[in-house]
Amino acid sequence: MNKTKKITLLGILTALYVVLSFCMKFTVIGNIQIDLGYIVFAVALCHFGPIGAVVGALGCAIESILLSAYGFSISWFIANLIIGIGCGYVYKLFDEELSMRVILTILFVFLGVGLIKTFIECYLYSIPLGVKIIKNLVATVIDSLAMIVGLCLYPKIQRVLKGERYE
Repeated sequence: MNKTKKITLLGILTALYVVLSFCMKFTVIGNIQIDLGYIVFAVALCHFGPIGAVVGALGCAIESILLSAYGFSISWFIANLIIGIGCGYVYKLFDEELSMRVILTILFVFLGVGLIKTFIECYLYSIPLGVKIIKNLVATVIDSLAMIVGLCLYPKIQRVLKGERYE
């Protein structure tokens, strides 16, 4: 795939991430929501590897700056970068092994959302760790599940992303 196609597809996936993250959120507990943008994020990481981290990080930034009432969230941005780079690398490493991809997805989402995001928010906003970690661990489970759905959908849409005809 040439550079222009790659950049175009990354832009389209980022836009889809933003639309799904903003329009298709379903509240689970309090302000913890199922974010369907993570499905697109996982598909981008499967297809592009670590470069797919752009979809999650840039999509998160665009959503929070332009569309969210809360403004830019540095903690989500960094969490998505960590998840994207980590998962993108291991998705390429374990190309056909879904079980390894699932396990490592959970691990990297835990690292990004459960730990790094928690510590950043506790530091920036002086939130007690015991309060924030519980909320972010629930978010870790929900975001992991959305990414696993994306992992399962990727084989179905892989040919379309590669520009092949779907029959």
